[in-house]
Amino acid sequence: MDRILVETYPDAHCELDFRSPLELLVATILSAQCTDKRVNTVTPTLFAKYPTVEAYAGADRAEMEEIIRSTGFFRAKTTSIIGMAQAVCERFGGEIPGRLKDLVTLPGVGRKTANVVLGNAFGVPGITVDTHFQRLTHRFRWTAETDPVKIEQVVAGLIPKRDWTMMSHRLIWHGRRICHARTPACGVCPLAALCPSYGLGPIDPVKAARLVRSGPFS
Repeated sequence: MDRILVETYPDAHCELDFRSPLELLVATILSAQCTDKRVNTVTPTLFAKYPTVEAYAGADRAEMEEIIRSTGFFRAKTTSIIGMAQAVCERFGGEIPGRLKDLVTLPGVGRKTANVVLGNAFGVPGITVDTHFQRLTHRFRWTAETDPVKIEQVVAGLIPKRDWTMMSHRLIWHGRRICHARTPACGVCPLAALCPSYGLGPIDPVKAARLVRSGPFS
């Protein structure tokens, strides 16, 4: 199934815009309960206002909240971003750490966020278990686990480590484009012959084709 997804999504990549580990970490924190498209409309202003981790650490809460308001949960996200930056300055010399065990000690940073940063900013293989990833691994019967950490552990045993980051992108892209939560486009799915959940959505190719989405996602 993963080989088919490789052929289907040869251009799969992180859809958050960033130029550094710091920018990706901030963007990923903002992406909670928010689309990547929305985050990408906010981050150019945010990144220009706060070009360094020190700038985030000393940020005015009200100003940051106003910039990121449209991403939702803006007060909690502001708390996480400022807290993360202060912790990086205090404990890691102002540099975003490149190890999972260090990243997850930062405010607002869990394993999912840490793996996004490791895989895409540091080139360290990581599995990103977001809602799309969870849904597809269940539909594919790769695992029946519901805890994200356990899902990550199971899938890590199925896919070579070197492919973890890109495999995560491919599953997320497939979940966003074809294997939707409510009505998957089964009739045009490249995995139809192998998927144990085939038929959950319309199998008529014409009807299924109407459900296919393309990015960027709103």
